[in-house]
Amino acid sequence: MKLKPIKTEKDYRNALERLEVIFDAKIDTKEGDEAEILSLLIENYENEHYPIEAPDPIEAIKIRMEELNMRQKDLVGIIGGKSRVSEILNRKKRLTVDMIRELERILQISASVLVNNYQLAKK
Repeated sequence: MKLKPIKTEKDYRNALERLEVIFDAKIDTKEGDEAEILSLLIENYENEHYPIEAPDPIEAIKIRMEELNMRQKDLVGIIGGKSRVSEILNRKKRLTVDMIRELERILQISASVLVNNYQLAKK
């Protein structure tokens, strides 16, 4: 396959199909090099045309909790007492700077994600 920039959906589909064929090619072979370059072209096209937005702070916390097999009670002491944890996860209260610092330290969630604005639950 002649490598070229991916500019259209058709180019994108063709590139995906070709990558599927050569995906398991050995490194440092002609097809292996082609697969590596094609992967970069596809990634670039996807980032431009199908961006994935970061989750809001509360979703990010919930996702990380699931990854770590944590439950709501495991956040007690990290962001406050039982009722405060509930208020935060149910979007009744906003995260504070101190909570964000602790969540970044304990859950390893970037503060840049945690400081983003998010909707509170309607009263």
